[in-house]
Amino acid sequence: MRKIYIGLLFGLLTLNSCNKYLDIKPKGFTIPENLNDYKLLLNDQSLVRASAVYPNYLVDNLQSGDPQDVQSAASYDYYDYVKKQLYSFAHGAIFEDGQYDPYWESAYSHIFTYNVVINNVLAATEGSEAEKKRVWAEAKVGRAFEYLSLVNIYAAHYNPASATKDLGVPLVLKEDINQKYERVSVQAIYDQVVSDLNDALPNLSTVQSNRFQAVRSVGFSFLSRVYLYQGKYKEALENAKQALAVNKTLIDYSLYTNKDKTTWGRVCLKTDNSVQFPDSRTNMEAVWSRLGTSSLGSPNAEFYASKELIETYAKDLPAGATDKRYELFFCRDQASLGATIVKFPGRVLFAPYVEFSTGFNTPELFLIAAEAAVRTGNTAEALSFLNKLRNSRIENNKALTSTDPKIVLQTVLDERRREMPFMASDRLIDLKRLAIADNFKKSIQHPLAGKVFEMESTDARMILPVPPKVLSLNPGIPQYER
Repeated sequence: MRKIYIGLLFGLLTLNSCNKYLDIKPKGFTIPENLNDYKLLLNDQSLVRASAVYPNYLVDNLQSGDPQDVQSAASYDYYDYVKKQLYSFAHGAIFEDGQYDPYWESAYSHIFTYNVVINNVLAATEGSEAEKKRVWAEAKVGRAFEYLSLVNIYAAHYNPASATKDLGVPLVLKEDINQKYERVSVQAIYDQVVSDLNDALPNLSTVQSNRFQAVRSVGFSFLSRVYLYQGKYKEALENAKQALAVNKTLIDYSLYTNKDKTTWGRVCLKTDNSVQFPDSRTNMEAVWSRLGTSSLGSPNAEFYASKELIETYAKDLPAGATDKRYELFFCRDQASLGATIVKFPGRVLFAPYVEFSTGFNTPELFLIAAEAAVRTGNTAEALSFLNKLRNSRIENNKALTSTDPKIVLQTVLDERRREMPFMASDRLIDLKRLAIADNFKKSIQHPLAGKVFEMESTDARMILPVPPKVLSLNPGIPQYER
């Protein structure tokens, strides 16, 4: 695929004084004129690497291996600096001076590209006005995705009581490198995200050429997530339903099994083990596909499931039933990922070797709808959404029937954990948002060689710091103390 560079090959931001925030430097860029050039910009494959996965090393779903573990990739001693800093709940920076933060820097590089499209495509030569507005709208969705991810990783979670005061992230809406960048509030970032999505929705196509294209159902999916994060459950439910009206496909996991001596492709069809579990490009559950960052973006076989996560898979499981997510994507007691069987009795290794979509997927929509329904007083509707998802995931499942809203809500939250244990930064965000929504606080414990690192889920260390490289360019950036 031809790539339009137009100076969008980003180095490090070397702006003067207060203009040194973002650590990106466009080199002599020229704005394209042709509509097709803008389309090619949005088709740049680097844009899909848009989800931070490494924040999972902060959460309660995993534990590292021994300092030098039999499963070498899970060995704590082999972890790089950032993984050790996160896993040990270290205070302060998580990256070393001068080290590349693969999410912050790529996110703002992507935002620059989206800004070029948003601010210029409507004046492009050739193409109809409707087609120009469609490309403009798709870029708005892409920019909104970056900002929602950034604000939920590098800032406090949205709290209506303090969002106008809480530090968000720098908001950049122009491709002008001479502008002054400021770290705006969490509220300002959410306002911009919702504004971009509302602008985009009426101009998005209803037909998707591939799963990386933002279409109208993506807009509804996106809004459902935004409103869930804000605690606006009525709006979250409405948008989840509109998205599910377009795509409510769920894969029957009972059709799949595992293949020995294999990494990629170890999850395969029972009837034909040459057919792999569908990835982000082919998975019918993917509403809009995004992937982990090119660095620190794939957690295969790098850690074990925590005892608490393992117990969560056994919870709410009917007698004689099998949760296929646990069976397919985890290796229990041993792993056959190559010529040699590696044994780790009593432990469970996360090793799906599937490139999941980290964008928007139908299972999340069912879960948003279920949570929003129970939180707005409709327990029966919540169970309907929940049971449909569970029927596709649990072999020999039996419908849940509780009428107690508290029990149903807890089951929905447990189901989110079972469905998306290491998807992007979802668990980190859930821990932060539940502290706001339900005043929920828990102790996160990370064992290592006879000792335990421990931190409360409400600790400021759940907020990733601005990278040292950015701080070195402008030490005046306001920071959370962690």
